[in-house]
Amino acid sequence: MATTSSEKVAFPVCLDGHTLKYEIECICKIFLPMTRFSFFYDTSALPKDAAEGVILTLEELENNRSRFFVMVRLQGKSEIETAVLSAYNSTIEKSLCEYQFSAMLFHVFQKLTGQKPAWGLLTGIRPVKKIQPLLRAGLSKLEIMQQMQEKYWVTPEKIALTYETACVQEPLLQTTPMNSVGLYISIPFCPTRCSYCSFVSHSVEKAHQLISAYVNRLCEELSLWGEMVRQLHLTVDTIYFGGGTPTALTVQQLAQLLDAVQKNFDLSSLREYCVEAGRPDTITREKLETLRSYGVSRISVNPQTMQNHVLEAIGRKHMVQQTLDAYALAREVGFNNINMDLIAGLPTDTPMGFHDTLNQILELEPDSITIHSLTLKRAANLFAQGKTQMHNSVHPMVQESMTRLPEQGYAPYYMYRQKNTVDNQENVGYARKGKESLYNILIMDESQSIFGAGCGASTKIIAPNGKITRIHNYKFPYEYLEHFDKLMEKKVTVREKMLKAMVP
Repeated sequence: MATTSSEKVAFPVCLDGHTLKYEIECICKIFLPMTRFSFFYDTSALPKDAAEGVILTLEELENNRSRFFVMVRLQGKSEIETAVLSAYNSTIEKSLCEYQFSAMLFHVFQKLTGQKPAWGLLTGIRPVKKIQPLLRAGLSKLEIMQQMQEKYWVTPEKIALTYETACVQEPLLQTTPMNSVGLYISIPFCPTRCSYCSFVSHSVEKAHQLISAYVNRLCEELSLWGEMVRQLHLTVDTIYFGGGTPTALTVQQLAQLLDAVQKNFDLSSLREYCVEAGRPDTITREKLETLRSYGVSRISVNPQTMQNHVLEAIGRKHMVQQTLDAYALAREVGFNNINMDLIAGLPTDTPMGFHDTLNQILELEPDSITIHSLTLKRAANLFAQGKTQMHNSVHPMVQESMTRLPEQGYAPYYMYRQKNTVDNQENVGYARKGKESLYNILIMDESQSIFGAGCGASTKIIAPNGKITRIHNYKFPYEYLEHFDKLMEKKVTVREKMLKAMVP
């Protein structure tokens, strides 16, 4: 198995007798974050000088039995675990096979590293979806916690957080209108690119010549979406302007897009209209008044931190005072549903600094607060410093938010997890009652179709059986502009899929 020399950066994983790569890699990433893996499907193909790595062998035995073998070599130590399951058929019970290997590999890594990951075997993006069926089946909180702990080894604290989130979501999900859709509108431009950001966003300065043409084409796409919504007799339930930073546009460009939305869609049944104002240095009175005049009901003013030195470290060009001024201005203009995003674990931040940030945010009393854990994504500039960032103090920051926000009247209402999150933590939105973002809940629940407009946007069609069809727009603005006509041909596919997905 492979050594961990500077020449051999990929950690070898051998899947012998099976091809169950996805879950295995997810478990490996819990214990070996920011590590590249090489996969082999025959032990003879492993590097001869290997000193570290993983072997997982599935062997079919007689009498319909299967033997599972897991070996891990790490930092000069090794552990082996085996198990034999009866009445197992690898072609039929793939999920059983994945669970068995995941549990054994997790256990072996625990022995070797001494780590006790709070999320246990859960590696998926949406942990709430594990709770929902149990909640709907009428199980008590105690029964749900016992099942989650016994099967997935999640800590009681994380199960309780997930359970509370599911309980807040459930009545809101029940009110989703039939044959309704959400509309996502992508504005892929920012004043500057933050070091942690992996979204398709471009600085306004560099992309200045593209913006006007992009807005014009986006208005054309909104017209096509509006036509489809009318033809299919759909209800637009929520609208979400994201990015990027939508308020990086000029007042005139914002008004042009908001006007296109108003002209092309019936907004009389709209339950939520959200625009990520995001960066405080893009917020002006005129922009806020324009948003209000078109019926925008929710905005985000996202400081990420209230520490000036941290803002500088992540490449933001504004100061804490600008966040305070932008927030006060939004209240003055009349917004009564404001979210603020924070990120735990940013470079140069400390638990004491995050504590001070929370103090400042709570004094403002926003309607919702979203706590993100720093995630090191390949497309982000910060990814290159991954190994040095993995030791950032995310855990105590998340712990403090989990305690203090509910004490101040904020309940968890949506949650998601990501790969390469520092300390294997989660992202949680907390809100005062009645101020939850319906769009955020629905996109995580994957129970309502979403129409995506603009570059980097995805359209998700949800079939009655839960099957999801994703149709992606071009990733970059120049591609979106250059191939716009071809992109619009995809609307035919969307229409066909939506017809099948609609309830008669």
